[in-house]
Amino acid sequence: MKLADRYSNAQPSGMVKIFQAIEKMDGVLNLSIGEPDFDTEHDIIDAASNAAKEGFTHYPPLQGFLDVRTAVCDYWKRHHNLDCVPEEVLMTVGGIQTPNLALRALLNPGDEVVLVEPCFSPYFVQVKDSGGVPVSLKTTEENGFAPTLADLEKVITPRTRVLLLNSPCNPTGRVVPRQQLEEIAAVAARHDLFVLSDEIYEALIYKGGHVSFATLPGMKARTLVMGGMSKSHCMTGWRVGYAMGPVELIRVMTMIASSQTYGLNTLAQKGAAYALANHDAKLIERKKIFAERMDYVVKRLNNMKNVTCTSAEGAFYLFPNIEKTGLSSEEFVWKLLEDAHVATIPGSAFGTSGEGYLRIACTQSTEILVQAMDKMEAFLKG
Repeated sequence: MKLADRYSNAQPSGMVKIFQAIEKMDGVLNLSIGEPDFDTEHDIIDAASNAAKEGFTHYPPLQGFLDVRTAVCDYWKRHHNLDCVPEEVLMTVGGIQTPNLALRALLNPGDEVVLVEPCFSPYFVQVKDSGGVPVSLKTTEENGFAPTLADLEKVITPRTRVLLLNSPCNPTGRVVPRQQLEEIAAVAARHDLFVLSDEIYEALIYKGGHVSFATLPGMKARTLVMGGMSKSHCMTGWRVGYAMGPVELIRVMTMIASSQTYGLNTLAQKGAAYALANHDAKLIERKKIFAERMDYVVKRLNNMKNVTCTSAEGAFYLFPNIEKTGLSSEEFVWKLLEDAHVATIPGSAFGTSGEGYLRIACTQSTEILVQAMDKMEAFLKG
């Protein structure tokens, strides 16, 4: 068998390598995976089960059931004042399918996509697979891991077609403030860029509120908002994502998806419709728990030798600086895993801007976090 040339030298990402290593080890304290430790609430499961008993066991509409798309619209209006209608919503197989479909719909060969680093590593792969060219916009801790306008202007060329933003951010926990988003919006309008706004962590902001990019003046027509149920409603295994954007883009994305997945799981959609309409109180409850966990871990990290860490503003990740240890991100993470059985992700897995950092997901119980911090502290003491 001969593989396609484009995959002949394919290698797993730094994140995937860690995940694969953990599978072969026992007793690992896993702070590497961005999955809430809370199970899906039982009434959501019951809603999906009841739908099955009512006969919802057939192919779904390609764009998604009207009731779930309506629930998405209602949720975003209620929480973030985003006005959209069901025709502007596409249900996708996890949040990760949304940028894949959008990039395929938007890019011609050689078109450039600006990615704000550090960022979710599959973005790079998806841009390339769509015929585009990923262009890294590097950020720094001093600038809050948010793009400055000067740096943004420098990377834009006549070939630039798309800007991909993620706020709250995986891996840094950074939330881009409204004023800065408005400035970015002005640049996008001036250069006629389309914006893919990954807002999957919209329910997890600890200071202030979430600003959806499409709500900024003039931005709805040039923005696709990307969301989903995995982080907010603890439904990772249900694989429910969604896209909200211009009807003409949603139409083409639906057509592309029809030849990939032929719609999103019927029962997952029914569970999502129920969750979106009935679980606002649970979002607040879990956000408080995540905030308490991260406050604890930040304090522990900042008391460790050669480590500094700023508090997260959103999501459930911390991005501590480990440069003073003298180890690269990869070296540090692998030594920590092998010597202390604590799993994290090297910052370099999220682009070159992440070198010197590591990502810690505070998605485990406080008991596990205490054990992990104790082991990490002992590891650093040597």
